Amino acid sequence: MTKGIGGKTQQEALNSLSNMTSGLLPIQASEHRARIEKAQKYMQQNAVGALYLNAGTNLRYFTGMQWYASERLVGAILPAAGDPVYIAPTFEIDSLNERKIIDGNIVGWQEHENPYALFADLLQQIDTVGGQKIAIDESTQFFIVDGFNKALPDASRVVNGADVTAHCRMHKSSHELELIQRAMDMTLAVHQATASMLHAGITTTEVEQFINKAHQKVGAAGSYFCIVLFGKATSFPHGVKDPQVLKQDDLVLIDTGCKVHGYLSDITRTYCFGTPDARQKAMWESEKRAQLAAFNKAASGVTCGDVDAAARASLETDALGPGYTLPGLPHRTGHGIGMDIHEWPYLVKDNPYKLAPGMCLSNEPMIVVPNEFGIRLEDHFYITEDGPRWFTQPSKSIDEPFA
Repeated sequence: MTKGIGGKTQQEALNSLSNMTSGLLPIQASEHRARIEKAQKYMQQNAVGALYLNAGTNLRYFTGMQWYASERLVGAILPAAGDPVYIAPTFEIDSLNERKIIDGNIVGWQEHENPYALFADLLQQIDTVGGQKIAIDESTQFFIVDGFNKALPDASRVVNGADVTAHCRMHKSSHELELIQRAMDMTLAVHQATASMLHAGITTTEVEQFINKAHQKVGAAGSYFCIVLFGKATSFPHGVKDPQVLKQDDLVLIDTGCKVHGYLSDITRTYCFGTPDARQKAMWESEKRAQLAAFNKAASGVTCGDVDAAARASLETDALGPGYTLPGLPHRTGHGIGMDIHEWPYLVKDNPYKLAPGMCLSNEPMIVVPNEFGIRLEDHFYITEDGPRWFTQPSKSIDEPFA
C-alpha cells in the first residue's frame, strides 16, 4: 500500500485536523485605498476616465463591498480621481451601507427605472480627468454592457476593463500572499487527512463530503470546489458525471481548494490506492519532471509561453505529446490564482506576457493517457525578485505522495 494512504477511519482523520486560521486578518481599508490609487494612476496614464465595477470579485477587490451579481444592476463607478460612486436598487441601499468599507455615495434606482440611464447620467457628473474611455469590469454580464451601450451617447468609448483590473490584481501584496499561503496550507492538510481514510468500496461522493467537512475543520466555510476521481476517470481532467467506487490498485486524483478571507487555494494530488504498476510509476515521474521544468523556467521577465514550453519539452523527452497530442498534456500548464480560482496570467502556449514579482500561478502539466488514467500534480508558486517560490512543496513520489 502506498505510504500514508488508508488505515484511518473518517473520524480519526478529522480528529487529526484543527483550525488553521488564527492570526489572519482580512484585507483592510488601507489596502483597498491603495488599490484604488494604483488603478486611478493607471487610468490617468491610459486615458480611462472611469471604471465600472460590477457586483462580484472586482467590486470586492477594490472597495471591499461584498455583493453578488444578479439581474439587478449593483456596482460602482470608480472615476480616474476621487471616491467611487455606488449604484444599487434603492431598497438595497441600507444593506450596502452595512457592507461599505470605502467611502462613496450610494445612488439608488427604483424597480421601474432604467439603471443604465442612471449610469450614463452619473458619468456626466464625475470628473474623469480628461479620460475619454469608459472601462467596464470584464466579468459584467452582457445584458448590462448592452444597457450601458444603449444609454451612453457615444458607445465607442466603452472598453474592456481587464486592462485596469488585471494590472492591479495580478501583482499580489505581502498580505495577499499570506492569505493564499494559509489557504494552501489548509488544503494540503485536508489532502493528507483524506488520503489517510480511503478504503476499498468508498465512493467519490463520500470522499467529497469528507473533504468538505475537513475544510470546515481547518477553518474554511467548506470546500470551494472539489473533484475526486478513481481509476479510468482520472483521465478526464475535470471529472465525469457519475460517482465511482474505489478499488484496490486504482489511481486516485483529488483536486480541491478552499477560500480564506476571499483568497483561494487549489491543489491536486494523484497517487495509487495499493501498488502502482511500472507504467503508472513512469508516467507519475514524467509528470513530476514536467512540473519541475516549468518551475525552474519561471522567473521575472520570462514569458508565460516559455514556461508552458518548458513543461512540454520535458514531456516530449519521455515521448509524450508533442503539443496537445495524447498521451500527453491536453491543456495549458497553469493559471493565475487569487480571489478567483482562474485569473491572470495564464501559462499557455505562445503567451507573450512576462512574469513579474507578486504573480501567483498554478503548475499542473497534467498527463492524460486516454482510456487508462491521468496524473495531475498541481502546486502553486509565486514570483519574487529572486525567482519562483512554492506555496506548497510538490509530492515526493507516487509511493510517498505526502512525504
